Amino acid sequence: MNKPISSGLRTLFLVHFILGLIFGLITLIIPETFLGLFGWQVQTPAVYRWIGAAVLAFTASSWFGYKATTWEQVRIVVLAELVWAPLATVVNLWGMIRQEFPPTAWLNVVIFGGFTIAFWIFYNQQEAGAAVKTPAPKAPAPKAPARKAARRKRARA
Repeated sequence: MNKPISSGLRTLFLVHFILGLIFGLITLIIPETFLGLFGWQVQTPAVYRWIGAAVLAFTASSWFGYKATTWEQVRIVVLAELVWAPLATVVNLWGMIRQEFPPTAWLNVVIFGGFTIAFWIFYNQQEAGAAVKTPAPKAPAPKAPARKAARRKRARA
């Protein structure tokens, strides 16, 4: 099952890495300043630093996914993203419904929702491709004596 990963999935890993690196580092280092720009009231910065660290962990996995070459190497990373991104989407939606988050949290819903959809699409594409059997190899060419005999037969005819 050494199916190569698609260029679209590699691009998704790269985009996820770049966004995760930016948001993860900023949330880890200056959560009050960064989240304050979006209207978030940061009561306990340490909690947001933990979130920044978690984002950076997923960011690292996306870098490893980007550098990998086969579906077998990245399948578990995609599965982890298919847990993380939908959960983050639901948590943000829940916070919006309960009016616990500022309106700018819709940006999180869109980003995580987009990643959920994209990873789901590529997961299904890669799994479908991995399940396709390769065609049976062609029969080997006849051995040299058989070829000589065939040439002789054609020469006589």
